[in-house]
Amino acid sequence: MAKYLVETYYTCSFKVKHYLDELNKDQLAKLDQREDGKYEIIDVKLDNRKTKNLGNNNKANIGTLSDGKSLEVPTTVQKNLSEKLLEKKDEKINSQINEKSYPRIKMPDRRKGYIQKVTIGNHKVYLHTGEYNDGKLGEIFIDTSKEGELVKALMNNFAIAISLGLQYGVPLDEFVNAYVETKFEPSGKIDGNDRILSASSILDYIFRELAISYLGREDLAHTPSLIPQESSERINKEEDKQFLKLVRDITSKGFVRSNYEKKLIDLTDVRINLKSKK
Repeated sequence: MAKYLVETYYTCSFKVKHYLDELNKDQLAKLDQREDGKYEIIDVKLDNRKTKNLGNNNKANIGTLSDGKSLEVPTTVQKNLSEKLLEKKDEKINSQINEKSYPRIKMPDRRKGYIQKVTIGNHKVYLHTGEYNDGKLGEIFIDTSKEGELVKALMNNFAIAISLGLQYGVPLDEFVNAYVETKFEPSGKIDGNDRILSASSILDYIFRELAISYLGREDLAHTPSLIPQESSERINKEEDKQFLKLVRDITSKGFVRSNYEKKLIDLTDVRINLKSKK
């Protein structure tokens, strides 16, 4: 039984409707880049139709059975053409979204950070932070005691989710606004932190600590900073600026709570008595 391949070539005419608030050269120049247009098929013409005999490879094409003539195209063909136009539009939109999406900035293999231990209602909580080379927060780890495996697993995976969000460019402010003042047990008095005295939950404490250390959010602290507000005249010298840059490169921003200048203490005139008391 002979088999034939029929190839039909169409020419489709369609229009795209855009709605503009203003009519100017800039908007008209960017009209082709807009994705809010509505497609409407006007006409479909048959260019040609070729057939091939698949049963005998030695024979050439039988030829063109019809040339360019307008015809009434079935609704199924129009529907398929419309779907293909929409698919191409969706592919273009997806490619633009992928191009505009922010890539993940991975943490360096050797990184800075600090560990803060506190006690909330007889529950010990250890907060580990990891920083980029510029001091920006990039990851956190949360360890707890007196908790079951389920709670520990949830806290670990929650920390991973926050870390991935930070590495993909989510501002720390967004997490702080979302989780500060959340309420669940354990809660109450905080022991081990000089700036936070109480918290309504572990998440409330963690994001208060991160906001104070990395964002300078003094409004979330319960005690004023113990570091005096001194002038930084010595920082104006060039050699002191270089020294301050070195300190920033090797010091955790969260550990010094962004106060590099105020953490620099001149110990030139300080004498230390190393004699042990008997």
